[in-house]
Amino acid sequence: MNNKFLETIRCEDGKVFHLRYHQLRYEDVLRSLGCNDYKDLRTLIKPPEKGLYRCRLVYTIENIEIEYIAYKKRDVKTLKLVFDDTIEYSKKYADREKINELFERRDGADDILIIKNNRVTDTSIANVAFFNGKEWITPIHPLLKGTTQVRLLEEGKIIAKEIFVDELSSFTGLALLNAMIDFDIIAQENIRDTYC
Repeated sequence: MNNKFLETIRCEDGKVFHLRYHQLRYEDVLRSLGCNDYKDLRTLIKPPEKGLYRCRLVYTIENIEIEYIAYKKRDVKTLKLVFDDTIEYSKKYADREKINELFERRDGADDILIIKNNRVTDTSIANVAFFNGKEWITPIHPLLKGTTQVRLLEEGKIIAKEIFVDELSSFTGLALLNAMIDFDIIAQENIRDTYC
C-alpha cells in the first residue's frame, strides 16, 4: 500500500454531509502515522451550489487534493461471495488494487461480498447490514470502519456482531452503507436471490 488516503464525502446543493465523521477518520489516520498537524476540512471543502457530488479528498501527511465528481448511484441487486483471508484495508487507502482484483471475480454480479476467515466483511464500495427480523446487524470486523457505519452504530440504528458466511441464509434483509447512499436497503424478505 502507498501512503495516500481517501475520504469520499457527500455534497448536495452546496451542503456537506456528516463532515465530523470524515474529519475524525482523517485525524485518526494521520495520528497513526505519527502526525498531529490536522487541517480543518470545513475550511477546504467548497462544493458546487447545485447538484449531487462525490467530494473525493486524497491526502498524505503533507498534502490534500480535492475534486468534486457528479454522483450517479451504482445499481446493486446481486452480490458474488468472494473469499480472501489476506486482504487488509483498515484505512481508506487511495490504492484499491486488491479490492479491484476481487471485484473482477464477480462473474456477472453487480458487486462482491468479501468473506475473510469465514466472516462477512464488506462489499467493494460499502459496509453491509443484515436484518434478522428484529434488528439490523453489521459485521463487528469490517475491512474498513466506514463513517456511515460508525454514525449508525452511535445512533443505535444498527448493532455490531460477528457474522459468519454460513449465517447469511438466515437473514431477511440486506442494506449497503456508505457516505453517498447512507443506509440503502437492497433486498428484503428472501435475500438468497441476492447472492450468486
